Amino acid sequence: MHLRHSGFFACLAFLFLLPALLPAQTDTLRLLFAGDIMGHLPQIESARVGAGQYDYRPCFLPIRPVLERADLAIGNLELTLPGKGPYTGYPMFRSPNALAEALKDAGFDILMTANNHSNDSRGAGVVSTIETLRNLGFQQTGTFKNARERDLFYPLMVYRNGFKLAFLNYTYGTNGVPTDPPTLVNLIDTVQLARDLAEARARKPHFIIAVMHWGLEYQLEENAEQRHLARFLLRNGAGLVIGAHPHVVQPIRTETVTLPDGSLKSAVVVYSLGNFISNQQKPGTDGGILFQVELLHRKNTPYAEVGTYGFIPVWRYVEKQAGGKSAFYSLPVKERTDIYPDLPPPAAAAMLQFAAGIRKRLRGCREL
Repeated sequence: MHLRHSGFFACLAFLFLLPALLPAQTDTLRLLFAGDIMGHLPQIESARVGAGQYDYRPCFLPIRPVLERADLAIGNLELTLPGKGPYTGYPMFRSPNALAEALKDAGFDILMTANNHSNDSRGAGVVSTIETLRNLGFQQTGTFKNARERDLFYPLMVYRNGFKLAFLNYTYGTNGVPTDPPTLVNLIDTVQLARDLAEARARKPHFIIAVMHWGLEYQLEENAEQRHLARFLLRNGAGLVIGAHPHVVQPIRTETVTLPDGSLKSAVVVYSLGNFISNQQKPGTDGGILFQVELLHRKNTPYAEVGTYGFIPVWRYVEKQAGGKSAFYSLPVKERTDIYPDLPPPAAAAMLQFAAGIRKRLRGCREL
């Protein structure tokens, strides 16, 4: 009896062992990060379609197919949404809610709001910006209505396609504009960063991402302080660091740090994404990049890891229309300029020149 059925039991044992012998299932999550979303006065005027009415959707129609390919699209909202006029550009950015509506329509899912312009509409504007974004279905972090909300909702935990992610967001300052109690703006402070990263680790996400508003404006290279902070973040648990604020694209580097146990950890740091859309005119501010990264998570493992990543150049085109009005567009760069048949030759040349400078600066990083 035992011998007759030994083959059967051997087959049965093999079936139980088979899952362990097969490669573990790996899930993929595609993230897309956009740079500074600005709201200068010419942009506000270009979006005006009537008395007190604005429409920004045309600005993002060319880029929407790219954003929609991501599982999560994340942007840096460097302006406030006070909910009522007067709307103003630099130096106090107050934009209509229609801008946020257009960003949602374009495919953005998460907006970071800790930056040097967070307080441009004072405390009421911090609250209005948060509530407007939430009502539109965005997830948001970096600024808070009060300490209780920060305690409850920070770090921002995002659940998508079986992934559990933690997002953190900080700024170097608020241009000297004080933060009105009870609102809060996350400022870069290494003691607080360490606490927040410890809290993020305690929540056991698959991956931790820090988005930093840092560096010096218009500098094409990161500085020593950025590098120091990046390595601090990596040592304390961040798996990816994304930078904003300089308004120009800075390098994408792999930084390596030594952990407390003596092991080495390497991770990608994007020092500055540049501008996603703006009316800035200084050299290099007429665009930026989208940084795309795929996170990989093997079933039954506690952490995700970085898979393929790369950048997509994005150029800001200002079209001069009849009647003297301007229209602003965020364009994914295309070498075949016939894809944009309405783009005048000088504009097409400027777009390609901008992209050439980005490629030179990001040598070694894959263009998508």
